[in-house]
Amino acid sequence: MSLTVVQRIFAVNGLTVFDVEEHATHGGSLRVFAQRRDTGRRAPSASVNQVLECEGRSGMTTVGHYTDFQLKANKVKNDFLGFLLNLREGRRTVAAYGAAAKGNTLMNYAGVRSDLLPYVVDRNPAKQGKFMPGSRIPIVPEVRLHQDKPDYVVILPWNLRDEVTQQLDYIRAWGGKFVTAVPHLQVGR
Repeated sequence: MSLTVVQRIFAVNGLTVFDVEEHATHGGSLRVFAQRRDTGRRAPSASVNQVLECEGRSGMTTVGHYTDFQLKANKVKNDFLGFLLNLREGRRTVAAYGAAAKGNTLMNYAGVRSDLLPYVVDRNPAKQGKFMPGSRIPIVPEVRLHQDKPDYVVILPWNLRDEVTQQLDYIRAWGGKFVTAVPHLQVGR
């Protein structure tokens, strides 16, 4: 959600934005500070105008920006789904890593189920033994990668690709490859 949109939502509800911080979390996030319009005393910081101007320059305030976004989202979905279908046809094995919300959203959007991606590995014991919402793909402990030695490991929290490939570097020993689907399909060692 852009600051432009947040500002409009807040305004309708009697709030004004007085500050904003940009964070790298989740591939880019905003922390927005607001106050009641009728009693607030803080003047907007320079960062509010900077972010709004940046959104304007990038085209985020135009309909075209979102039309292109849909086309890009469709390409990501189709490339990812096609990749998984080709693996199945070629009898190659695949697993996913990281039971993250963003990856779950992609899998549900693409219609991925356990016939294409049999399980998702996650280090968090609280997630193990459960299922990904919507797809019902099982979430299993990391030991499963050692047991199965899949040909490909799809990294669902794609913004953490570097960190995850370092953690799972051992899959290279059996020739395993890492895959991310966003911002575009990328397969590599």
